[in-house]
Amino acid sequence: MLAELSIRNFAIIEAITVSFERGLTVLTGETGAGKSIIIDAIGLLVGGRGSAEFVRYGTKKAEIEGLFHIEPNHPTVQKLEDVGIEFTDDMVVLRRDISHAGKSICRVNGKLVTLGILREIGQTLIDIHGQHEHQDLMQSDKHLTLLDQFGDRSIGPALLEYREVFQRYKKIQQQMKNLTENEQQMAHRLDLIQYQLEEITKAELSPNEDDELMEEKLRLGNFEKLFSALQDVYDSLHGDNKGLDWVGLAMSQLESVVDLDEELRGYHEEVANQFYLLEETAGKLNTYRDQLEFDPARLDFVEERLNEIQILKRKYGDSVEEILEYAASIEDEVDELLNREGRVDELQSDLKGIKADLTVEADNLTGLRKKVAGELVASIHHELRDLYMEKTEFAIHFNGSDESKKDFFHRSGQDDIDFMISTNPGEPLKELSKTASGGELSRIMLALKSIFSKHQGITSIIFDEVDTGVSGRVAQAMAEKIQRLSSGSQVLVITHLPQVAAMADHHLYISKEETGEGRTKTSVGNLSADEQIEELGRMIAGAEMTELTKKHAKELLHQANQIKS
Repeated sequence: MLAELSIRNFAIIEAITVSFERGLTVLTGETGAGKSIIIDAIGLLVGGRGSAEFVRYGTKKAEIEGLFHIEPNHPTVQKLEDVGIEFTDDMVVLRRDISHAGKSICRVNGKLVTLGILREIGQTLIDIHGQHEHQDLMQSDKHLTLLDQFGDRSIGPALLEYREVFQRYKKIQQQMKNLTENEQQMAHRLDLIQYQLEEITKAELSPNEDDELMEEKLRLGNFEKLFSALQDVYDSLHGDNKGLDWVGLAMSQLESVVDLDEELRGYHEEVANQFYLLEETAGKLNTYRDQLEFDPARLDFVEERLNEIQILKRKYGDSVEEILEYAASIEDEVDELLNREGRVDELQSDLKGIKADLTVEADNLTGLRKKVAGELVASIHHELRDLYMEKTEFAIHFNGSDESKKDFFHRSGQDDIDFMISTNPGEPLKELSKTASGGELSRIMLALKSIFSKHQGITSIIFDEVDTGVSGRVAQAMAEKIQRLSSGSQVLVITHLPQVAAMADHHLYISKEETGEGRTKTSVGNLSADEQIEELGRMIAGAEMTELTKKHAKELLHQANQIKS
């Protein structure tokens, strides 16, 4: 849930910090006080589009920061892990600064992120529905996803199996496209890779050849230094009064006294071992030196070979291994292009088999979806009855016949659906967005959200005046529906309806005032029980507060408490 929100220099807000609790939080206040501005700030915090217009006049930047508490198994945690952001103490902190030039700086748990990443993470935390935002739920291209979310327990596994087959199907389709595209392009491609393969093959490269040649070049290029150093080493060890003589003398002296002190026997053995090792090493170095031979022709060959390999590296890879790997890949491609017709026939056969499997998986998905669609329709009718839309008919229409879908597959199957509705008896079913009035859309949106919020894992839901256009018993029904929704999610609501405000577990009042500098600033305060009654009275009757209005407000609050309990 959203635990705390801090806003500085945003629109008419100079500086506010608001703490939020679980349950239903209602925000009320006069029109223009800044209620929707707070929701706009939250929208920007979770990745909404920003601009310099949001920065308070006369300041350099707007700052928005939010603290969220989430469970360790929440979808947000996986998003954080995917982008390498540390998650500790079950907390996520989002921050966004917008400069007066319109540039944004976004952070998640203190780490700089792009706006896209902020949006991805924010969408798992908060779901905002403004006065027109609910139109998103009316877009037909999102209906299939909503249906799948509703029936995830049965549809989810089937969808995963379908997508595995679909990926193979698309891969074969792409291979066929590559083989059957423009003949002239294919001929040019074949000429190119045949030339490249011939060039690499002619070079007769062997693995690690470049490393071995570099070592040989180093030896040949430093022959004199190497020979002189080995001669000096051998001369220092071998000969009269040289290293081995002195070590041998030390060995003899220790041998002469080991019978006098047993402890010296160990030292004698150590010196003797070192003597024989040095003697053996001196012999090997002498042999190695004698075998050294300076060959100018070999050095020239090595340098030419390294130059040849370097030219190939610039074209085909950073190492001999990469060049050989590239050669192997284009060798397969040459074979495929030379035998294009046979390969196309082979792919067509494979595609036919995969398509049969894909059709089976797609038909299984469609069957599951139609079953889940019936359950979803029944659930929506139940929700709509609660909102006094009992005569409304809702349906899920699966578009296209089986014949028309035969060769059509997309990432989620073969299905294309629309949510259809008829709000008046006798009227035909029409697409959702083309049928309902503003008040009806608000109720339909609330019915849908009451169902889908259980399946989307959103931490907080925000409604910005979605109760516009309703009144009376419908307003009461919406209030009760919103309150029930808050039992499973944190819900924040901006409202002008006293019925909704009375249901609040927490009531925040938004006000604005002029400062001594002639500026306007917004403030937020928690209402006490008496202040809540005063505010409900104002919402019922307007500016004038009478005893009757106050009594009505108390009754409304009492009724709301009874419903909640």
